[in-house]
Amino acid sequence: MEQMTLWDFTMPTVSIDKPIRILETFAGYGSQSMALRNLGAEFEHYRVVEFDEPAIKSYNAVHGTNFPAMDIRNIHAEDLGVVEKDKYTYLLTYSFPCTDISVAGAQKGFAEGSETRSALLWEVRRILDELKEIDALPQILLMENVTAIHSTENQPHFTKWLTYLESIGYSTYVSDLNASDYGVAQNRDRTFAVSILGEYNYKFPNPIDLNYCIEDYFEDLSDEDALRLIVKSEKALNLLVELDDENKLD
Repeated sequence: MEQMTLWDFTMPTVSIDKPIRILETFAGYGSQSMALRNLGAEFEHYRVVEFDEPAIKSYNAVHGTNFPAMDIRNIHAEDLGVVEKDKYTYLLTYSFPCTDISVAGAQKGFAEGSETRSALLWEVRRILDELKEIDALPQILLMENVTAIHSTENQPHFTKWLTYLESIGYSTYVSDLNASDYGVAQNRDRTFAVSILGEYNYKFPNPIDLNYCIEDYFEDLSDEDALRLIVKSEKALNLLVELDDENKLD
């Protein structure tokens, strides 16, 4: 049984009862929009900020949109068009680059002023400050990043970010979630931060049973096409195909 806390009695649980306008920064190909779509949520691709040309082309192809490439360093509050907050719920996503945070990356961190790619997070603070000045803060913020965001080296900067969100009126909830606990056959651990404007209670979803394995994702593919998804070396791929043709693979 899940333990109750004082917050369960003193703060209301957040709920969304208005159409969602999603503001995706660092959008990539729009995986967070895809999640809303898969949940059956009513939402609008309202603003998309993604500077990488191939990524925005992928976004438009996946979602049927026509957004141009945009650099977050050139974005200001008025560009996001947050209006009529009584009619819409604005959800701003800011899953900023993990390039300098991930243990597999440069590990230069995301300290403010460091000018690393991961330090682009602080451009989000600038934009939120501008939105606050015109009373246009989004009702909900969502971030997903690698768990190294709260490693020993990065924790001071992450704490600084969370403290900032609190200072402008957000209640923020942070948790490490693994994709394998939510129906996806992949061991993918990520840190999520959900921020709600105002004093609200929020609980991350409970894990669900995993009913799939990697093989299930490949069931409609030929053996060779499935191999191409997991074997990156062309020489290794050719060898495996050759061995399979000669019935030398089990």
